[in-house]
Amino acid sequence: MSSKSNYLNHFRIVLCQTSHPGNIGSTARAMKTMGFSNLVLVNPKEFPNLQANALASGAEDILRKAQVVDSIENALQKVNYVIGFTARKRELTQPHYHVREAAENLISIAQNNQIAIVFGNEKNGLSNDELKHCQILGFIDANPKYSSLNLAQAVQIVCHEIRMMTTSPIHNQIQALKQKIFVPHKIQNGFYNHLEELLNQIGFLKKIQSQRLMQRLRLLFNRTQMEKEEINILRGILTEIQKKIK
Repeated sequence: MSSKSNYLNHFRIVLCQTSHPGNIGSTARAMKTMGFSNLVLVNPKEFPNLQANALASGAEDILRKAQVVDSIENALQKVNYVIGFTARKRELTQPHYHVREAAENLISIAQNNQIAIVFGNEKNGLSNDELKHCQILGFIDANPKYSSLNLAQAVQIVCHEIRMMTTSPIHNQIQALKQKIFVPHKIQNGFYNHLEELLNQIGFLKKIQSQRLMQRLRLLFNRTQMEKEEINILRGILTEIQKKIK
C-alpha cells in the first residue's frame, strides 16, 4: 500500500447520534474534498434525508454507501484502532493529542490497520460509553474564547491534517518501516466484557464504582497494546477462574 488514496481508505468517519441531517450531508462533502469515503452513522436522528442530500453537494455517493448501525460496537466491528475527538479533556481519560500530532500517529498506524475517527453528538459531544471504546483522544486547537466548531468543520480539519501527513517526509519514513498490526476492536471489547462479567460474578464491582473501575482497566490494558495471543491467554485465565468459582 503506497498511494495516498489507499492510506485514506483505511479510515472511517463515525458520527454518533447526529441530530441534524444537514450535518451528515455537510460531513460527506467535507470528507470527499479531502479524499475520504467511508462514513458510518450511529443512530442518526434522521437519515436518509433530503436536506442531507442537498448539503452533500456532489458527495451523495458517500451518503448512498454510508453504513447505519444501532451501536458504537457495531460501528467498530472491523476496526483495529479508534480515536475520538473531544474539545475538553475528561477527568479519567485516554491520552489527549493535538490534531496534528494525532494525524502523524494515525498515518503510521494506517499502513496495516483500519482506523475509526469518532465524533459525538452536535450538542453534547462524545458520551462516556462512546469514549470508552477509544484508544486515544484528539482535539482541535481552536480559539479558547470561542471554540465551538460545526460538526462538518471539525471533520474537515481532522481529514485535512491526515491528508497532509501522506505527503510529508515523515510519511516516507513510515513506508520503510514494518508497522504493528493492532487487535480488532471486536476482540478487544470481548476481553473487556469478559473481564467485567467475571468481576461481577465475584462481587468485586459491587463494592466500588463499577463504571469508573472498568474505565481505568480499559486505559490500563490499552496502554499495553495487547496482541491477539495475549488476549487469548487472558481470556483463558478468566474462563478457568469462572469454572472454579462455579
